[in-house]
Amino acid sequence: MKKILIISTLFLSILPMRSQEPVMKVLKSDGTTTHTRVADVKQISFSTKEDSTMITRYNNGAVFRTGLNDVEDITFADTTYILNKNGYRILEADEVCWPEDRLLPVFQKPATTVRSLDMSAAGLSDEERIMFCTLQGIINRTCPRILLYNHNEEPQTTWPTAHSLRISPVSTPYTMVKLFKDEIKGLVLYSTERTNHYANLAVTIAGLERLLPVTAAVRDKLVANGLDFPVMEDLTSLTQSTAVGVYNYLYNNYWNRCNHRLLISERPNIPYVHDIAAACGSACVWLDPRVASERTLLDKMLKDMKPGRDFVLGWYAEERSGVGEATKYGLSSVPADFFENTTVYTAVNKPVKIAPVPKRPKLENKVYAAVYISDGDNIQYCQHAMAKIFEQSGRGQMAMNWTISPALADIAPMMLNYYYRKATTNDCFVSGPSGMGYSMPFNGLDTGSGSYYTSSGPTLTPYIKLTQRYIEKAGLRVITIWDNISAAQRKAFAENCPYLYGLTINDYERQTGRLPYAVQSGWLPIAPQYPCYRGSADEMAEFFNRDIKNFKGTAPMFVTGQADVWNLGPEKLITLKDKLDALSPGNVKIVRADHWFSYYNEAKHLPFNLTLLQDMDITTSPAKTSVKYAANGSPSDGYMWVSKSTDGTGWVQLDFKEPYQISRYVVRHAEAGGLEPELNSRDFTVEVSLDGETWTTVGTHTDNTDAVTDAAITPVEAQYVRINVTAGGSDGIVRIGDIEIYGSH
Repeated sequence: MKKILIISTLFLSILPMRSQEPVMKVLKSDGTTTHTRVADVKQISFSTKEDSTMITRYNNGAVFRTGLNDVEDITFADTTYILNKNGYRILEADEVCWPEDRLLPVFQKPATTVRSLDMSAAGLSDEERIMFCTLQGIINRTCPRILLYNHNEEPQTTWPTAHSLRISPVSTPYTMVKLFKDEIKGLVLYSTERTNHYANLAVTIAGLERLLPVTAAVRDKLVANGLDFPVMEDLTSLTQSTAVGVYNYLYNNYWNRCNHRLLISERPNIPYVHDIAAACGSACVWLDPRVASERTLLDKMLKDMKPGRDFVLGWYAEERSGVGEATKYGLSSVPADFFENTTVYTAVNKPVKIAPVPKRPKLENKVYAAVYISDGDNIQYCQHAMAKIFEQSGRGQMAMNWTISPALADIAPMMLNYYYRKATTNDCFVSGPSGMGYSMPFNGLDTGSGSYYTSSGPTLTPYIKLTQRYIEKAGLRVITIWDNISAAQRKAFAENCPYLYGLTINDYERQTGRLPYAVQSGWLPIAPQYPCYRGSADEMAEFFNRDIKNFKGTAPMFVTGQADVWNLGPEKLITLKDKLDALSPGNVKIVRADHWFSYYNEAKHLPFNLTLLQDMDITTSPAKTSVKYAANGSPSDGYMWVSKSTDGTGWVQLDFKEPYQISRYVVRHAEAGGLEPELNSRDFTVEVSLDGETWTTVGTHTDNTDAVTDAAITPVEAQYVRINVTAGGSDGIVRIGDIEIYGSH
């Protein structure tokens, strides 16, 4: 039975009268609500398909879909609210617009001029930095206007320039507080004399109440600068002296007011992601799962979070116990303890512009090697160290596969665009462990034979579905798994993550013998990294030679391994090229990960993406853009095939030069490239032919509203495939972001 949507208008008085505006509130069947300023919404449309969706487009370019079956009620309410001096509505923590299918809320685009403060150069204490990061979050949730420099590993201009921000430094640190003092209600006073965990408690309360967290010393500095805020919450009389004591107090008194979509796990004296905590009304904790009492409390919080939607941001006291504990509950962890300015960079909400994928030569009887670079799941690494390592001289001289976090597609999409823009055709981006954020299905370094943290049921499967959405959004076709996965878990990836070309798993040689290669569900290869996390080119070559020394030249051979980026960056890794050639002169080809899995599947007579083939021909109806854009591996605007006519028709024909058993086709439409949903092609057919003369229709699609059409078909022998569009977008133009055709010999 379809739910009935009730749309009504109410008049509420919830804040001191300053101004009024209509707000849309959506109540969902799971009890969650979202609040959106009507002024921020560009358009709401409802699809006409049986599985109807509500499509909401925002003025900042964000587009979100909500299943109508999930919506209980839509209410339009005129609410009173407070304006700041620039006319922005001051938002409270529970008023941010947070669509169900987005990691972080939708913030307004940054102000024309963003004020900046170099906290390191100013010599601020940790307690002062925590206060400024919290101020940043509270102010930026209304409109991003504060940028803070803290880490200073990469040049300060790198990321503001990549996000097209105009930066204006403040003259002195406390000038920043003076600029925005009218948006702060007061202070939450805490002391670290008993334990520094009170800093996290204070930040949590501050975000919920629009307060600044301060110690007595920091309050004195505020007063000395003419900022005598009232103390609204005084924690100095509390007597808890342990992490469990402080966070139990948080849980009992504030947890029900915090959002449970994001949990911040951050050392209390590390002032970085406190900005997004304060902006979202998230709890900040630092609990060690190796301590039974702390693990029990952490579990109570993790149980309140939703697998496949919510996540942990920050880090843990110990890597595997922390990541593993979140994994038990189907939650990913995004390493980010030194990531800065989240509330600024997530607000530049641009689509990821995926780079075209180079075509590959024909499969030969050679050794195909793929080399992966570690640690890209850590977004602080992506922000800081990777920005320097990516400039090393060896990059671009041989194929290197850079792990990077698909979470950046929401957290900082322009960082992904920065790396895509600078990448050469020898730079391939892949997902770190184990998809959307760090999860650990299996801990191979545990005592004995290792231990599994999660199954393929109600915990792992939602996480894999989340991963599918974000690796496709980020353009990442390969995932590294730490440290292994069971047959049931492999099956869950195959069933829920069709964007994948393959999985790699880390082989730490702690098992009896080497981990084996596997193929799941007849199409998804799983390849052990052998070696794993090695810090020298000599070690990499020695491991590869355990296989290469047996190469006979009568069939393709495949080797793959992972380099420890902290010891083996591109400058040193490039020496591996000559070392491998010396092992078997003229026989070793170091290739991109997407090409490696394509070669592997072809050699094993498994389906692979035929549009990667170098000798494929493309012909099309008259077009405004290059014909190669119809199948170049990127659906993004700017790399999209666009018809010349405006009558809603157009066609693309692919010639693979020889017959294959065609078993699947994928068409990415305009929306997949970041354009409006109504520009998706509505009516089209998919046809196949052996000779280019006689055609058989294998797929018919009408009234399409999906961004991606992904269809498996009964295998059919064909050399040619044609996409024939008879009703393009609402403007009469046909746009095809990308076509993939899967076949085998």
